[in-house]
Amino acid sequence: MNHTSSVYRSAREYELVYILQPDVDPDEADRIASKIQEVVARLGGKITKVDQWGSRRLAYPIRKYKRGIYIYLKVAGYSDLIPELERHLRNSDAVLRYQTIKLRDGVDLQKLAVSPEEVKFERVTPVLEEEPEPTPEERLGVIQRTEQSEEVGEEPEEGEAEEAVKETEEEKANTEEEG
Repeated sequence: MNHTSSVYRSAREYELVYILQPDVDPDEADRIASKIQEVVARLGGKITKVDQWGSRRLAYPIRKYKRGIYIYLKVAGYSDLIPELERHLRNSDAVLRYQTIKLRDGVDLQKLAVSPEEVKFERVTPVLEEEPEPTPEERLGVIQRTEQSEEVGEEPEEGEAEEAVKETEEEKANTEEEG
């Protein structure tokens, strides 16, 4: 009995976010992006969206970095795609972290529309300056950093913090007297 059956492979849609070192060489970031595109094409998948979120502060230091450059991808492909992508990301020294989430099953790759503008990788610009850490007063919300001091990276002028604390204490005392 000769059975000719075509094997149907169900594709899945994924979101992938990876974080690059803030001082990454733009050429290295381009190599990572081209490797991702090559792996997706080789394994029969499609990249449907690429979004560079830019430099953001990390929730906790990773390899002594406090910032990272976030890249978001939406990818559709078969079950062998994600392990291969993650293997390449894991082996790259410039990648601090990556996370993949399965969005849905049963995606038809032939019917999946892709806009060329949405799948273009932008050139990464490294972040050379470290954002100044907020002072304890700023963390507590007692004072706010002015735009000028943010640009220059200066600490608040001497006495500013004490004045803000004194004003807050006076406001408390006034509210207590009224109440």
